[in-house]
Parts: sequence; C-alpha cells; structure tokens
Amino acid sequence: MLEKLHRSLLNAPIVRRGEYHYFIHPVSDGIPFLEPGLLEEITEHIMEIADMDVDRIIAIESMGIPLATALSMRSGIPFTIIRKRKYGLDGEIILSQQTGYSKGELYINALKKGDRVLIVDDVISTGGTLMALIPALQDAGVIVCDTLIVIERGEGVTRMRELGFDIKTLVRISVDENGVFIEG
Repeated sequence: MLEKLHRSLLNAPIVRRGEYHYFIHPVSDGIPFLEPGLLEEITEHIMEIADMDVDRIIAIESMGIPLATALSMRSGIPFTIIRKRKYGLDGEIILSQQTGYSKGELYINALKKGDRVLIVDDVISTGGTLMALIPALQDAGVIVCDTLIVIERGEGVTRMRELGFDIKTLVRISVDENGVFIEG
C-alpha cells in the first residue's frame, strides 16, 4: 500500500537549512515533478479513508492544490484554496499562521456558515497552519468533517491530537542528513 509514495520519499534529496534537514519531494515541493501515478495512488488512498460526505474540499496554498484538484476531479466535489494573498472580498477571513520554517497570513474566501469541508494538505510538521486554520473555520461556522495530510513529520499531529483535533496522515517520516525514514 502506498508503494509509490514510500519509494519516492526514500529517494528524496535532503538539503540543510540551518539546523533543519529539509526533504525535497514532488508532493511537498513539486520538484522534481509530480508523477500522475503517484498523485493517483495518493488520491485513491485519501478517498478510501477520508470523510468524503462534504460540500467542499479545502486546500492550503500551494502544494495542497494538486491534491484538492485530483480529489475534486475524482469525486465531483468543488474545492476552495486557502490563499497567501489578500483579495479583500466580502466575508474574507484573515488568519495568522506559523510553521516550522515560515510565518504569515492566510486568507479564506467563498465559505459560509454550515459548509461541510475536508481539509487536505501536503505536509504537517509543527501543526502551526492547521492550529490557526481549523479554529478560524469553526468560528465562521464551517464544519470541518475531516483533515487529511499526506506526509507527517515532527510533533504537529501529536500536538493537534492533544488539543482535540482529529488529523489523519498517510505516512509518518523522520529526516536527517542521511535521508528520509518511514516510521511505523
């Protein structure tokens, strides 16, 4: 199961940014390129384990977009992109988020009270983005039915679960100077 994803992670190049070992992967970076077969494998697996009884799929810019696109095309469910750019539209929700390597603002548009959503994203490390996003959606009356992240790294999922958030991931990894290691 998820053989293409595992194989691609084990072959991912590693770059060092300060003390952080960063893996370069098609799902998280779009580099070197995202093979259709890998995206199809991930999409099929998400559809098997996620609550797909939703009004909208939510993708976080930028690498959540290919996932949401594939899921939308396969399921017929429309998707909304959580953007890093302000548009100033009526009802736009602005939230601050901080990850293990960046911080900034995210902008939510085109969602309304009562919308049932599935959140998909590429990687969770610290959980900073989701810790800001999920409460903002809930405060707006949006119902978060499920949250599915392809790659889990670090303690973000543990922190989120301790706070009562249910997060599903496809694969848990660790990374050091020698490469990516699949855990569990």
